[in-house]
Amino acid sequence: MKVRKRFGQHFLQDPSTHAKILDVLNFQPEDRVLEIGPGRGELTSGILQATKNVVVVEIDRDLSRHLRSRFPKLEVVEADILGVNATMFRARRIVGNLPYNISTPILIRLTALLDCVDIHFMLQKELVDRLVATPGTKAWGRLSVKIQQVFNVRPLFDVDPRVFEPSPTVLSTFVRLTYKSDPLNPKNRSLFDAILRQAFSHRRKTIANSLASFQIDWEHIGIPETRRADQLTVAQYVRIADELVQ
Repeated sequence: MKVRKRFGQHFLQDPSTHAKILDVLNFQPEDRVLEIGPGRGELTSGILQATKNVVVVEIDRDLSRHLRSRFPKLEVVEADILGVNATMFRARRIVGNLPYNISTPILIRLTALLDCVDIHFMLQKELVDRLVATPGTKAWGRLSVKIQQVFNVRPLFDVDPRVFEPSPTVLSTFVRLTYKSDPLNPKNRSLFDAILRQAFSHRRKTIANSLASFQIDWEHIGIPETRRADQLTVAQYVRIADELVQ
């Protein structure tokens, strides 16, 4: 199969890495699985040995044709995963070797879909470092807050670039995301997002200066106004947003 750079394709070719992924996933016959970007179907083959209730979403029409030929009974959806209906994710275990250029949009979308079973992605290690970052560190940012507001994130293992075709220039990490039993849900998600965008676009300023347009009573909400955006916790950002809801 021809590699299409515009789709950010890096096919995972190593059987031992496939086996390692399947081992940590431990699929059961009753599991409903959605695989994103199955590529040539190497991991798909292993998934189908564990459960037959599998849907794959593949944007590349040649790969979609190949998958239908290789797995005649497999449900193949030829589409951009960012555009599929939200019901496709419902009550499913999600797995994917994600193109790096769409990893963040998929993760952001999944923060609003609270009915997946669990999520396992191959991601750029640098991105995973941002997902698990803590306040006060360089990696702590808007994405860190958005993800940790909803998910528990657990990096499982790193993957060498040489096991991909073509080899990426970065290290990858296979990661597990599970929904928190008590997510910190803001009352107004749009307002919450607007606060994060404004705060982290001026992350070196004090939080009072970066969010001056929101007219926040910092003493009332108990957050020091001299803190910077990258020093605030998820709970503090939710508190700021909720305070502004009338």
